Amino acid sequence: MTEYADGRPRLLPWTTPDGNPCFLLPGDGTGYVSRLADRMEAEQLGSADVLIEEAERVLSGRAWTAGEIQLLAVQLKDSLVVVRRVAESRGARLPVPDDPDETGDRPTRGGAPEPSGWAP
Repeated sequence: MTEYADGRPRLLPWTTPDGNPCFLLPGDGTGYVSRLADRMEAEQLGSADVLIEEAERVLSGRAWTAGEIQLLAVQLKDSLVVVRRVAESRGARLPVPDDPDETGDRPTRGGAPEPSGWAP
């Protein structure tokens, strides 16, 4: 992975003890902290995959207790928070085309482009 294409700091996959975001100043993406962040993101995404499999197992059994469902919901929420953070960090590091029309996508109200040929 590389740092942000436009020179902005990289959002790291961990927070301060107070819950504030941590950032890494731009570089070439090969430094120790960049590599550590890349490994941590990969582990977080891998943990999400394992949790998805566990959710499928628990839900398909249809013999779960309220406590199991509550624990699963908490774990899924926590995993979603982590995966969203990884997505935000990686998405912010994607290069932005000079001309949005080059991609064939058009901007939406939320700011994310809609695929060409998509109609509401």
